[in-house]
Amino acid sequence: MNFNGIRLSVVAITVSSAWNGLTTTAAHAAEFSFTATNTTKTAITKVVVSENKKDWGYFDVGSGIKPGKTANLVWDQTTNSESCVQWVKATYADGSESEPAKFDFCEDGLEIEF
Repeated sequence: MNFNGIRLSVVAITVSSAWNGLTTTAAHAAEFSFTATNTTKTAITKVVVSENKKDWGYFDVGSGIKPGKTANLVWDQTTNSESCVQWVKATYADGSESEPAKFDFCEDGLEIEF
């Protein structure tokens, strides 16, 4: 398309503003996902996240993430008002948990290893 300079600037500002708003306030829209890889010898039964390390929400991991396997986990739209930066930890089939670690879930291609 052939835009004049003014139109192109307005479009660029609009897109930039929309993107900034998306990454800072709507951190976890359905299109936001990350991969979780189980590097242990025990299946992961639960992956949980929290902004404050007190109130935890969970991802549906189905029947679990088997040792050596990777799963793609997608944020639910109900979390759109939450921060991009969250604590995450895994629960294993033997009842143990990983230590909570902080991640920025707005990063493209985020990969977490447990």
